[in-house]
Amino acid sequence: MLKHLSFRQTYWLLGVLLVIAIVASAAIGAFSFTPAQMVRYLGQAAGWLPAVPGDTLGRNVLLGLRLPRVFVAGLTGAVLGVSGTLMQGLFRNPIVEPGLVGTSAGAALGAALVFVFGSGTALAFTHPLGSFAVPVAAFIVGFAATMLVHRLSTSFGKVNVFTLLLAGIAVNAVCGAGTGFLSYIARDPQARNITFWNLGTFTTADWRGVELIGVFFGLSFIWALRYGKALNALMLGENEAAYLGVNPRRLILWLLVVNTIMVAVATAMVGVIAFVGLVIPHVLRMMKSADYNFLLPASALLGAVLMEVIDIVARVIIPPAELPIGIITAVIGAPVFLGILLRQTRRGGSGFYG
Repeated sequence: MLKHLSFRQTYWLLGVLLVIAIVASAAIGAFSFTPAQMVRYLGQAAGWLPAVPGDTLGRNVLLGLRLPRVFVAGLTGAVLGVSGTLMQGLFRNPIVEPGLVGTSAGAALGAALVFVFGSGTALAFTHPLGSFAVPVAAFIVGFAATMLVHRLSTSFGKVNVFTLLLAGIAVNAVCGAGTGFLSYIARDPQARNITFWNLGTFTTADWRGVELIGVFFGLSFIWALRYGKALNALMLGENEAAYLGVNPRRLILWLLVVNTIMVAVATAMVGVIAFVGLVIPHVLRMMKSADYNFLLPASALLGAVLMEVIDIVARVIIPPAELPIGIITAVIGAPVFLGILLRQTRRGGSGFYG
C-alpha cells in the first residue's frame, strides 16, 4: 500500500492514523468519554465554555489521568521507534533494538539505583538534580551498557549478529540481576515501583512525565534528523562511509548518546518496553523504503500509533484490571524477531547490512 505513496503522503497517512489513535485512546477505558464530552471538558478547562458542576469528575479524569497517559504513550512509542531505527543503522543490523542491546535494561538499573539508594551516601550527588536524578542515572548506566555491547559485538569494523546477541543477553542478564537484587532489598513501595518498571506501565503517567519525555525526545529527534544521509552512507560500511566524508566513529558516538538520552528518560518514566524498536523500522522497510531520511520521521509516527493501540488493548483486554504493556509488546515482537533471525540464518549472512 505505502509503496505507491510519496514520502510526504506517507507522513500524512501516518499522521491521520495517529490523530485517530489518540482520540480513541483518550475515549476508551474504565471511564469512557464521547468525542462531544472530551470537546466540552477541554473547552471548560480552556475557559471557552462555562463550567458545569456535574462535569467536574469527568473533566478531572480526562485532564488529570487520561490525557497525560495518552501523551506519554504516544511519546514513548515515538522514542522507541526512532531509537530502534537509529540503533539498527548504527549496528547495521535489523535485529537491534533498545531492549536487546542493554539500553533499556541499563536504564532501568540506573533508575532503580536512585530509588533504592538515592538518599544514601553513595548517590548523594543525585539530590541537587531533583526530578532529573532518575533520568540522569538511567542515562549513565544505559549508555555504559550500550557501549559495552557495541564494543563486544564489533570485530573488524562489522557487527556480527551472533556475537551481538550473546553480548546483549549477557549485559541484559547482569543489569536484570542488579535490578532484581535492588527489588529484593528495597522497601515495599520501592520494590513495587521496580516491578512496574520491569513490566512496563503507563499507570503512573502525569504531565511532568509528558514534559520530560517530550522535551528530551524533541531535542534528540531534531538532532538525529541531521544524520539521515550519514546513516545511509554507513550502511555501505565504515570504510565506504569514510570515503563519502562521514566520520564513522564520531557518528556512532554522537547518535548513541542521543539515542540513550531518549530511551533513558522514557524508561525512567514508564519502565522497560521491548520489541517496539525492532518491529517499527522492519515494517517500514518492508512496506516503503530503507532510506533513513524517511525512516526517522516515519518511525516516530508509526511508533506512536502502535503504542496508542497497545495501550488501548492493555486497558480493555482484562477489565477492570490492566495488562502490563511489556507483556503485549513481547507477544507481538518476539515472533517478528524470530522471523527476522531465521531469515538471516537461511541466507547464510553474517548478520549485518550491506
